[in-house]
Amino acid sequence: MSASLSRPRVGVWLIGARGSVATTVITGCAAATAGLHPPTGMVTETPAFTDSGLPALSDLVFGGHDTLDCPLPKRAETLTAGGVLPPGIATAVSAELAIADREIRPGGPTPGDTRSEAELITALADDLRDFMHRHALERAVVVNVASTEPASQGPGAPLPASALYALAALRAGCPYVNFTPSEGMHHPVAARAAEDSGLPYAGRDGKTGQTLLRAVLGPMFAQRALRVRAWSGTNLLGGGDGAALADPAAAAAKNAGKERVLADTLGTVPEGEVHIDDVPALGDWKTAWDHIAFDGFLGTRMILQTTWQGCDSALAAPLVLDLARLTARAHEAGLSGPLGALGFYFKDPVGEGPAGLSEQYEALVRFGQRLGRTDGEGSGARSVRDAGERETRERETGERETGEAL
Repeated sequence: MSASLSRPRVGVWLIGARGSVATTVITGCAAATAGLHPPTGMVTETPAFTDSGLPALSDLVFGGHDTLDCPLPKRAETLTAGGVLPPGIATAVSAELAIADREIRPGGPTPGDTRSEAELITALADDLRDFMHRHALERAVVVNVASTEPASQGPGAPLPASALYALAALRAGCPYVNFTPSEGMHHPVAARAAEDSGLPYAGRDGKTGQTLLRAVLGPMFAQRALRVRAWSGTNLLGGGDGAALADPAAAAAKNAGKERVLADTLGTVPEGEVHIDDVPALGDWKTAWDHIAFDGFLGTRMILQTTWQGCDSALAAPLVLDLARLTARAHEAGLSGPLGALGFYFKDPVGEGPAGLSEQYEALVRFGQRLGRTDGEGSGARSVRDAGERETRERETGERETGEAL
């Protein structure tokens, strides 16, 4: 592990805590802590982050909200039967799953819920505060891993559930990560509250498959001066997200992030769309197919096709653990505002930062190094934007000095 076992424990409060992603997160953390499996896919467990001061996996305490009542051990059994979790792991960490399950509270709003938005936010925040108090936690990070919700209906419409949870996180003094395409902190009401909170936050929509490839291939075409004429895609997926994304409004929210990656890396949005099909038989597995039409030298027309087949929860879980640890450390270091350096993990990242995956990784590593140089004691809330601008000035100064030396 990359952190001392003597460090204080950190809470990870999951919205959608009994879903596939959350169950895989909790199971995987327990399995890695026990040495049953390596932390494959966790960038924060690589040597680049050894000195970043991140909380150890063994120091993470899980809880959350959900509107479902299926116990985590039972949910883990289902994921094992579906091939998401390896055989025997759910049984080996059943005690840890049961402990986390006891920390899950009913979410909302649910059908027939008569509480006002203000009452819901207060109740959700109280759950968070109680969790932190009972476990004597200095901080907890709220991570939204719930199913995608339709976009809100605009001014005057009820706040979407994701915004209620985001506002509750701010009310409880907790940094927030939105791993979904849902609005969360992007909602105007929550965004204004976030600006005044002095808390760090990150999101949105985890980059796990098709868009991960786009963040690599888009810069390739741009850097090789190849003109992309059209870029079309199809997603086949089941599970809760497949059902949620069968709603055109929810699918539109998902596809917006995919389009942003192409716009940012290519400088334009080529022809073509992404279609999302719900295939319940696939369960937690998904297939993403892209068809890219591009022009080469003398206008020669060519095609690149890619197929990505993966397990959504297994792809997402290590990223959620990375984000919880990095955001908790940023909070400890006194950083505030959008964590643009975490854009490596998102389709539609908040704050400023590059769009290509390679540049995003470099920004993430620099962020980890900066966290390792900050103790956070007595520093108060420090703007992430200011820190990023200072880093840019230092890098530009170094480049000038190198040029003068040459």
